[in-house]
Amino acid sequence: MTKVALLTGAGKGMGAAAARELAGRGWKVALLSPSGGAEALAKELGGVGITGSVTEEADLKALVDKAMATWGRIDGAVLNTGHPPKGDLPALTDADWMKGLDLIILNVVRLARHLTPIMEAQGGGSIVNITAFAAVEPDLIFPISSTLRAGLGAYAKLYADRYAAKNIRMNNILPGFIDSLPEKEVFKARIPMGRYGTVAEIAKTVAFLLSDDAGYITGQSLRVDGGITRSV
Repeated sequence: MTKVALLTGAGKGMGAAAARELAGRGWKVALLSPSGGAEALAKELGGVGITGSVTEEADLKALVDKAMATWGRIDGAVLNTGHPPKGDLPALTDADWMKGLDLIILNVVRLARHLTPIMEAQGGGSIVNITAFAAVEPDLIFPISSTLRAGLGAYAKLYADRYAAKNIRMNNILPGFIDSLPEKEVFKARIPMGRYGTVAEIAKTVAFLLSDDAGYITGQSLRVDGGITRSV
């Protein structure tokens, strides 16, 4: 049976790397990005693509509908997004926080709303949210990200508990500093492994969590950060 995965933020970086990894393992992929890159990559990988935003529910629904019209099933989803606004904590506006809420939490809530009935009907599925290490160790450099990604961790645990008996799993991947962004020595110096992670390393972790090999893993936040988080 051919498996089908949806990926958002799939035009470049970690999302594109995950799409390539899954396609290389035989998955069919349906890709979304705001830049048009997802449509181009989907053609290369024999999938389908949509240009749109994770902050627009209509675009998320269109991605689901296109995958279902093409293959009739959805086995996995990888929810990857851009970065919310940054700045000094008291200077962040309500609009900044609302943008972050749309990017980090509501996109997951909305897509899960569309995916869950499909996965229930077919007997299961797996959802992976790519978030960030700051979800478990808040950092003043990333105030909105730190706050809302912690909230996403709570949502993922609640969702995982609610649907575990239906064989629908949800997990979070918490990358550290990854080479999809320009390397900065001030950040690199904080990483015990002494280097940025690679998008390929994130992509392989995604593929594992979507696979049957991770069939007993749900509600978890897996750090893929080179040891940068200090908490245990």
